[in-house]
Amino acid sequence: MILNLPYAALRTFEAVVRLNGFSAAALELGVSQSAVSQHVKSLEEWLKEELLIRGARKSKPTPYGALLAQEVSNGLTGISEVCTQIRQGRRADKTIVISCLPGFAFVWLFPRLLRFDLAHPDLSISVTTDTGLNPFSGTEADIGIRYGIEKFGELQVDHLMDEQLFPVCAPGLVQGQHALHDVASLVHHTMLQDEVLNTSSPNPTWEYWAKSCGVTLPTGIRARRFGQSNMVIQAAIEGLGVALGREPLVIEALRDGRLVRPFPETTKSPFAYWLVRRKEKQERKKIGEFLEWIKFEAQQQPTLPEFRRPNQAV
Repeated sequence: MILNLPYAALRTFEAVVRLNGFSAAALELGVSQSAVSQHVKSLEEWLKEELLIRGARKSKPTPYGALLAQEVSNGLTGISEVCTQIRQGRRADKTIVISCLPGFAFVWLFPRLLRFDLAHPDLSISVTTDTGLNPFSGTEADIGIRYGIEKFGELQVDHLMDEQLFPVCAPGLVQGQHALHDVASLVHHTMLQDEVLNTSSPNPTWEYWAKSCGVTLPTGIRARRFGQSNMVIQAAIEGLGVALGREPLVIEALRDGRLVRPFPETTKSPFAYWLVRRKEKQERKKIGEFLEWIKFEAQQQPTLPEFRRPNQAV
């Protein structure tokens, strides 16, 4: 016999335990904190058992509560996997869903997808963007393009490409009264920074570049942060400051002259780009075709132009 279970209350309770509190669960579920509290209270009354030890800042499950939360989590995971199989079945073998950072999608991936469409007219690419901070689950996308250090648990992982780091700016900033001629001259400008980075260490930051290249950043320098890497690049093109260029994302702007390198120092980034996906007994044909194509595109990326001093003859 299967009990008539209070599914909404069970799902809410699992979120409270997993996220260590009512407010975080309310945010994830898109409901009020009061509604979360009512769901948990109704579940405790239905079971006639206390499930949480409530605290001022976070709540902990009782032994029974921990057991119940784990079983609910297991059940939800299984349901999610079945739903993924159903949705993939509905997509048949014609659509490939790619998950990646919005900046990478806008600057690097989108300009190249036309070539995939022309080479594979029978397949369709759908791109979904996310921060990349949450583990890739494979429930919403077939392939994830992740930026960071190779730590992806049990996922199938392929290396896509490395990157070099170096400052870039609009051509106008290497001329005039406060022209960028050495690292010390950054004090007259604004450093543009990308907030969408992993929390692991080391990070591909200005400080990492300076330390790796043996240079010292001036103190008191202005900084401006952006939530997406494509916004950092566009701000640099508009002359709003100096960005720390990440090779795959700025190479085209360097080659067509929208950006220049004010300094010669470069260093290899501690991060790389990775292709991640769920392990399967047999790789689906469409996935293999996309992996082959995107690896080829990464290999064909133009090399970094040779550094030239301002006004140096070509």
